Amino acid sequence: MSGYVVDASVALKWFIPELHTAAALRVTRLRQRLHVPAFLTIELGNVIAKKIRRGELRRDGGGLILRELRHLPLLRHADERLFPAAYELALETQQSVYDCLYLALAEVIDGQVITADRKFYNALAGGIFASRLVWVEDIPRLTD
Repeated sequence: MSGYVVDASVALKWFIPELHTAAALRVTRLRQRLHVPAFLTIELGNVIAKKIRRGELRRDGGGLILRELRHLPLLRHADERLFPAAYELALETQQSVYDCLYLALAEVIDGQVITADRKFYNALAGGIFASRLVWVEDIPRLTD
């Protein structure tokens, strides 16, 4: 394996304290470059907008998160290049194209997706893509 792909469920926890935040922060200490599809910004923007509408986050706080996200040392990959494979993976796995963008990227870089999305993880953990997934709480084993 040559790298790690971080999905939005992990990246959000870098900014908003939630369950698994401590483990998500350990991801930032991995010695390898972190990869993301460019779509990550849009996906986080959507989650942040929902939190603002629900009164869980202030508008200025959401803007700050999105500004800080641009400065993180993440290697962003073009969604257009990943889409054909993500679409096929979505059909094969019965998961969303959005989630499969991360999986497609992991395939491209011969890496693994680090996720805190239990539904996505559980759906794929027992199948042929299990080796492409890392549950966020398993990060201590990667950094030891």
